[in-house]
Amino acid sequence: MSGLISVITPVHAPSIPYLADSYESLRLQELPDGWDWQWLVQEDGRSGAVEAALPRDPRVLVGTGKPGGPAVARNMAMARSSGSLLRVLDADDQLTPGALAREIEALTSQPDIGWTTSSVLDLMPDGTTVGWQHADPPGGTLRRDDVLGYFQQNGYRLSVHPATLCIRRELALALGGWMALPGGEDTGLLLAASVITEGSFIAEAGLLYRKHSGQITAQADWTATEEWQLRMHLIESRAVALRNLFHKPTV
Repeated sequence: MSGLISVITPVHAPSIPYLADSYESLRLQELPDGWDWQWLVQEDGRSGAVEAALPRDPRVLVGTGKPGGPAVARNMAMARSSGSLLRVLDADDQLTPGALAREIEALTSQPDIGWTTSSVLDLMPDGTTVGWQHADPPGGTLRRDDVLGYFQQNGYRLSVHPATLCIRRELALALGGWMALPGGEDTGLLLAASVITEGSFIAEAGLLYRKHSGQITAQADWTATEEWQLRMHLIESRAVALRNLFHKPTV
């Protein structure tokens, strides 16, 4: 079987210095026979600095546009994509060896699942790695409502990391892509997908999640504001509405 996986990366100014490392982690991926990747890098703006920071590679497709935040950048990257699978890769993160191959294998061998996530290692400023702060679920199938249920029962925290999402492009399109929010848009798409189809959790680490002062989630008030609560409530409400609309209990 052959195919194309589209890697989606939104970029804003603080993360531009990390793009070279992200590219290198992608360049070193070994994919199943007949598969290739394309990297849709979308600047949230039109500075031209993103294209200057990347090597010349025909698989790297850089886009620019009017600033609109990370959700707009992700959706504009998706609009330019042509792969049957979409893989999230934030500009300051790195894929681990074999990450894409494991995700492709899971989605091609299990036609009934719509998405995957994987374990994560935090990449610290000194170059060391530590396990993600939350306990991972067991590897294997994630049933519909597993992710939403955890989210509702644990103060809007997730059991799996949205920065590792790999999703069928048709499913992402059907769900409207990433939610039009100033943050948490990746959580919104993950939760929406998780109530429509089953997914798969890959227990092997698929991402080095860089910790640095410039990242949005590192800000002291990231989860302390009324706006954050409102965003999370909207994300939850959309997921519940989708579940109720498409999977009504049988009588």
